[in-house]
Amino acid sequence: MQIYLDCPCTSFPRSFARDYKETYPYPPPSTVYGMLLSLVGEVDMEAHRGVKLAIGIIGDDPPISRIVRKQRHHKFSKTHMGTYPTSKFSKPNHHELLTDLQVAVQIDSGEETAMVKLVDRVAIALSTPALITRFGGLSLGESWAMVNGVRAYRDSDGSVRWLSKDNRGLISLPIWIDRTTTQGTFQRFDWSDQFQPECWVEIPKPLVVEKTGKKARRSTQR
Repeated sequence: MQIYLDCPCTSFPRSFARDYKETYPYPPPSTVYGMLLSLVGEVDMEAHRGVKLAIGIIGDDPPISRIVRKQRHHKFSKTHMGTYPTSKFSKPNHHELLTDLQVAVQIDSGEETAMVKLVDRVAIALSTPALITRFGGLSLGESWAMVNGVRAYRDSDGSVRWLSKDNRGLISLPIWIDRTTTQGTFQRFDWSDQFQPECWVEIPKPLVVEKTGKKARRSTQR
């Protein structure tokens, strides 16, 4: 299944970004996965781990704009007690934005263990939205980065440049962020004008614990 996403303005802050919020130039697989869960109304991030995604950019690279915005810095201590005066806890910071982002996404649920696969739930959401239950706006990236439209991809949308796994590639993007430890799993990519097997990226399956006698060993499902 291949879908088309149109996002007029968004940002994908880099993992190391602090005061100056730099953005990844392309949508990370971890972010696209989260958007798909939001599309079908799924709140459990673990629900469809094992799904494979392929991400492509339609047209030229989205331009990067640099703006100045107010950023709040909250300090939690006994002395502040939830009071954050703007004069003390707000300051201007630079923020990078991507504009006119058009994305193609392919979904392969062959390795999923869920009873109802993500690809099927997305198909239902697009064809019969009344059958799903969800809340809030649909965003690609931060909550304010609203998606303008989601539908099945059409040839008239334009040619697609696919992100292709390449350990020597210059594009590094997170494919999974552990919400408990905040540790990220990254993959390097290069570009491919043709879709190929290396374009598939698996959202890592969860770790399972194998018990052998008195010792327990962790392994990754394959």
